Amino acid sequence: MRDFRTILVTGGAGFIGSNLVRYLLGLSDFRGRIVNLDALTYAGNLENLADVADRFGASRYFFERADIRNAGTVRAIFERHQPDAVIHLAAESHVDRSIISPQDFLETNVLGTFNLLEAARSTWGARSDVLFHHVSTDEVYGSLGETGKFSETTPYDPHSPYSASKAASDHLVLSYFHTYGLPVTLSNCSNNYGPCQFPEKFLPLMIMNMLEGKSLPVYGDGRNVRDWLHVQDHASAIWLIMESGVLGEKYNVGGESEWENIRLLRELMSVVARRTSRDKSVFEQLITYVKDRPGHDRRYAIDCSKVKRELGWSPSLSFEEGLQRTVDWYIDNPGWIERVRSGAYRQWIETNYGSRG
Repeated sequence: MRDFRTILVTGGAGFIGSNLVRYLLGLSDFRGRIVNLDALTYAGNLENLADVADRFGASRYFFERADIRNAGTVRAIFERHQPDAVIHLAAESHVDRSIISPQDFLETNVLGTFNLLEAARSTWGARSDVLFHHVSTDEVYGSLGETGKFSETTPYDPHSPYSASKAASDHLVLSYFHTYGLPVTLSNCSNNYGPCQFPEKFLPLMIMNMLEGKSLPVYGDGRNVRDWLHVQDHASAIWLIMESGVLGEKYNVGGESEWENIRLLRELMSVVARRTSRDKSVFEQLITYVKDRPGHDRRYAIDCSKVKRELGWSPSLSFEEGLQRTVDWYIDNPGWIERVRSGAYRQWIETNYGSRG
């Protein structure tokens, strides 16, 4: 079992990253330091970790505003903090945005990953007590039919600039293991959900639109299928892979909870209706079918038997419990939502940290 003193988490102010940082610092078997590297683009939010900074700052938690596209800055952070592990989450991640602006995705997801790998290779040399863990997506595998699941040996078949950029970064990470002997592990996860997710994503968008009486846009016929993984369970899987995963191997992590988008939306309506004492039929009238997006994959499903069999991982939350917790969080945190959507948070970032680093 590996033991780390300083873990560099890239994208640690984002949705998955902030939940992961909180999870790691709460572990009884990790007493080291976390360095959170984040460029604080639109989806990065330090408010997600305000209590963590207050509790652990100056001893176990450090924040570095930096852009992984800047090789010199990345190298300086490695030299300053001397991490013995990296969890690489920083990425442009929204498919719709990748269709509009693919260059941003190539620069951050491919070049940024390259810069991190080079900094790790330069700093670590021939050390074997270090680890570079790369977090990726099931979207690199393409689309499934009505049956079957993605396994770790499924050929890559990305259908969007986002998934293509993640596929490229996956191959790059594994190439550094085979070419340079850099200790790496890799995980491909299904759709994450939970607290602190940026409002452009499906679940928070639908929850907020229901509360505000706005339309509920559904792509195409709404029959696209996704496998949903609570971010807390994802964090636990990442840590198990960090501790005990086989070097050079990849692990699929899924929630084993497949839902058609339209069916999930109606389940979400029921949860929100119960929580707010509203009539679900009012929400039904808000459903609006919109033109499908280009290259929209029909179905994703993860076979996570490898991580369960080899590392003993399994989801701790049922989807029903996780969905209820998610709805509760967004309803109970209107201030967070308003600040993210209004631009007030962005203004605070520019005042305190300046432009993107």
